[in-house]
Amino acid sequence: MCGIIGIVGKEQVADRLVDGLRRMEYRGYDSAGVCTLDNGHLVRRRAEGKLANLVKELAVNPAPGLVGIAHTRWATHGAPTTNNAHPHATEEVALVHNGIIENFRPLREELVARGRKFESETDTEVVAHLVSEQVEAGKSPQEAVQAVLPRLRGAFALAIAFRRYPGLLIGARLGSPLVVGYGDGETYLGSDALALAPLTQRISYLEEGDWVVLTRDGAQVYDVDNHPVERAVTTSGASAAAIEKGNYRHFMQKEIFEQPVVVAQTLRSYIRQLERQVTLPQIDFDLSRINRVTIVACGTSYYAGMVAKYWFEQFARVPVDIDVASEFRYREPVLEKGGLALFISQSGETADTLAALRHCKAEGQTIAVVVNVPTSSMAREADLLLPTHAGPEIGVASTKAFTCQLAVLAALAAHLAVRRGRMDRDEEKRVVDHLLEAPAALNSALAHDEEIAAMAHLIAPARDVLYLGRGPDYPLALEGALKLKEISYIHAEGYASGEMKHGPIALIDEAVPVIVLAPSGPLFEKTVSNMQEVRARGGKIVLISDAEGIAEAGEGCMAAIEMPKVHPLIAPLVYAVPVQLLAYHTACAKGTDVDQPRNLAKSVTVE
Repeated sequence: MCGIIGIVGKEQVADRLVDGLRRMEYRGYDSAGVCTLDNGHLVRRRAEGKLANLVKELAVNPAPGLVGIAHTRWATHGAPTTNNAHPHATEEVALVHNGIIENFRPLREELVARGRKFESETDTEVVAHLVSEQVEAGKSPQEAVQAVLPRLRGAFALAIAFRRYPGLLIGARLGSPLVVGYGDGETYLGSDALALAPLTQRISYLEEGDWVVLTRDGAQVYDVDNHPVERAVTTSGASAAAIEKGNYRHFMQKEIFEQPVVVAQTLRSYIRQLERQVTLPQIDFDLSRINRVTIVACGTSYYAGMVAKYWFEQFARVPVDIDVASEFRYREPVLEKGGLALFISQSGETADTLAALRHCKAEGQTIAVVVNVPTSSMAREADLLLPTHAGPEIGVASTKAFTCQLAVLAALAAHLAVRRGRMDRDEEKRVVDHLLEAPAALNSALAHDEEIAAMAHLIAPARDVLYLGRGPDYPLALEGALKLKEISYIHAEGYASGEMKHGPIALIDEAVPVIVLAPSGPLFEKTVSNMQEVRARGGKIVLISDAEGIAEAGEGCMAAIEMPKVHPLIAPLVYAVPVQLLAYHTACAKGTDVDQPRNLAKSVTVE
C-alpha cells in the first residue's frame, strides 16, 4: 500500500514529510518523492528505491517550503522509475495518489487530443492534468477539484498542491483512507494516523466521498455532494497498534474496508492499463509449455485456489489438481514432468505449504508462489514470485489477503491462457477491463455494511449455518462458512448447491439459517431450485445476489443482500465482501474476540 502525507505548516516541511513517509514504510514501497511550495514554484524531488535515496537527493537538492506533499509508491502500473514516482506535476499543480483510476485511458486520450504532454506511464498523472486544466482556465482550487472528482472512477486518495496558492492543500478520498490532523497553526493530511503521530494526536477521518481544503487555520471538509460537513476530531492515542486501527473498531473491519485499494494496487502490478494487457514478472521458463497445474494451500488460501481452478481450466484449458497442504505429500501425488506447482500463502511461511513446495521442487516441478510477504521463505525458493500487495494484515481471519490472492490468480489465469494460445487479444482486453472494474465493485459492496450489520442479530443465535453456492461461488460458500466459524464460533458448513439433496438437507429446519450466494447468470436458475428445497423445509434463507436475482428470488427470504451486477470473472472478489461482513458483524453481536479468535494464529509455522 502506498503512503501519503501532506503538511500546511509554519516551519520547513521537507524533513517532516520524509519522517512521515518513514513511519509508513511498513506498507512496502520502491520509490518515494516530495513536492514543496517555495516562492511560487513547485519544488519536486523524487528517487527510486528506499527513502535513503530520497534523503540523499534532498541533501544535494533541498526542497524548501512551508507547504508540501510526499508519497511512497509500490510500483504497480508502470515500473519503479523516477518518472513514474509521485508526486506527479504540471506547471500548476502537483499531486500524490493511492489507488486506481479505472477510466484513466479514455481520460488520457482526451487530454492528449487537447495537446497535454505526459511524462509517466501512470494513471495518476491524468488527474494532475485534469485539475491543472481547470486551474489554467481560471477556476479556484476548490472549483477545480469539485469539477474533476466526479469524472474519476475507481478507488483513490489524493493530496493536491497548487503553485498559485501556497497556503493550501486539498485532499480527497474514495475507497482509500485519508486522515486530517490538526496542530498549532498547522494542518496535516495522511494515509493513516501513524504517519501524523509525531505531528499531532488530534485527527479526524474523512468519510467515503469526502474532500477537504487544508489551510494553516484548519480544514473544511465537503461531502460527496459538495456540502460543507464536520467530521469528529478524536485523539489518536499513543500506541502504534491503536493508531494503525484508525477509527475502525477492529483490524479485521479496517482490512475489509481496505480491499478496494489493495486489490486495485495488486491488479496494477499485473496489468498494463494503456495496452489493456496482462503481464507477469520476468520469468526464465516457458509458461506456454505448462501441461498441468498443481495448486497447494491451506485454509482461506486453499479456497482462493479452488476459485483459480475454475479460471485456469476455463480460460487456459489446462488441467488443475488442488490439495490442502497438510495432505498433499502423504497421498504420494503423481507429478508429471513439465508441471507448474502453485503455492498460495499469506505469510509465505506456512509450514505445511512450505514442506509441500520443497517436495514439488525435489520432484522437478516449476514453482510459483502467491504470497503477501515478498521476502518470505516461499518467495525466496520460487521460480516465479507473484506478490499480492495487500499490506500488513493484522486480523487473524484473512480478508484483504484473500481478495488480493484472487486478483493475482485471475491475472495469472488470463496470462496463461494468452501464452497457451487459448485467449486472443480482444478477449484479453475484455478480461482486463473486467478486472479493472473490481475495485469500484468492491466499493459498492462495502456500501451495504450497515444493512448487513442490522441483520447480524438474525444469525448470531444460530448454532448451525449453511452456505450454498455453485461454480466459483461454491468456494466462496466454503470461505463464508470458515469466516463465521473462525470469529463467531458458530458451526457453519459450505456446500455446492446441488449437493444439498445428497445429505445436508437433513439438517434444515427453522433454526438453521442458509446463506445463498447466487449472482444472476447461467447458474442462477439451478441455485434457485435448491433454495426452494430449503424453503419447503422451513429453512430461513439469506440471499446474496444482484438486483435482478433478488427481484426474481428474494420473496420469502429472511433477508436479502444486494450486490452490484458484475461480470462472473470478478464475482468471487465482490461476493467475498458480504460473507466477510456478515461474519464480522455476527461476531460483534456475540461479543467474541474478532481480531484474535481463540485457538488461532496468523501464521501456522508448525505441521
